[in-house]
Amino acid sequence: MEQQQTVPEGLSAEITDPMQVGDNLISPPFNSKSGGKVMARNLMIKGVLLLFCMSLLSGCETMNEHKGATTGAGVGAATGAVAGAVLGKDTQSIVLGALAGALVGGAIGHYAYDQKKSREQTQETYNYKPDYGTVITLEDVSSVPKTVNPGQTVELKMTYAILNPSANVQTSITESRMITYNGTIVGSPEVRVTRADGTYSSSVPLRLPANAARGRYVVKSEIRSDNAKDSREFTFTVI
Repeated sequence: MEQQQTVPEGLSAEITDPMQVGDNLISPPFNSKSGGKVMARNLMIKGVLLLFCMSLLSGCETMNEHKGATTGAGVGAATGAVAGAVLGKDTQSIVLGALAGALVGGAIGHYAYDQKKSREQTQETYNYKPDYGTVITLEDVSSVPKTVNPGQTVELKMTYAILNPSANVQTSITESRMITYNGTIVGSPEVRVTRADGTYSSSVPLRLPANAARGRYVVKSEIRSDNAKDSREFTFTVI
């Protein structure tokens, strides 16, 4: 792919080829004893300009690589009360959410998922028929571990099934995990993904702040599409 070059400040937009610049600097023909010095000087100028332009291109590549690293890994986690966007294994899977109250200073880590069953296996499990329409079932929700200390990480897990009357259908899904403490919402990470029919498990790691409030946290997990939704609750305890 051809890269667009940016002309540095102070250079004319017409000066794009360092070799051309060097040639333009050779005024007299090489026909005298001083010609050797002129050629050496011009070759040096060519080399300097060539290295300068190469460094500009290298700098652009470095900035692009750094930008990619920031998007893919450097974003790292959603912390405090600031909404975060964390890329998981699936580049379409983006964790959106915020932490507040008892979880301020904590962090939401990288989303992960696995497909547990194929469409055919899931159809067999539910004895599914096309006239059932779109079916979304939240099979299981849990935390690992169930008891955790401040500063540690708890995995917020869910397993769900998706079935449609037609094969090869991609369903837009929102996974949400609303966390409450003493009746107050302290976190609400969401993941928006696209899934083919089948059974999936997913996990969002929650790193607790070092001063996390102790007690029982309730997590309402929900999975929804444009046509259906299901939800279940589970708890974890900070000791």
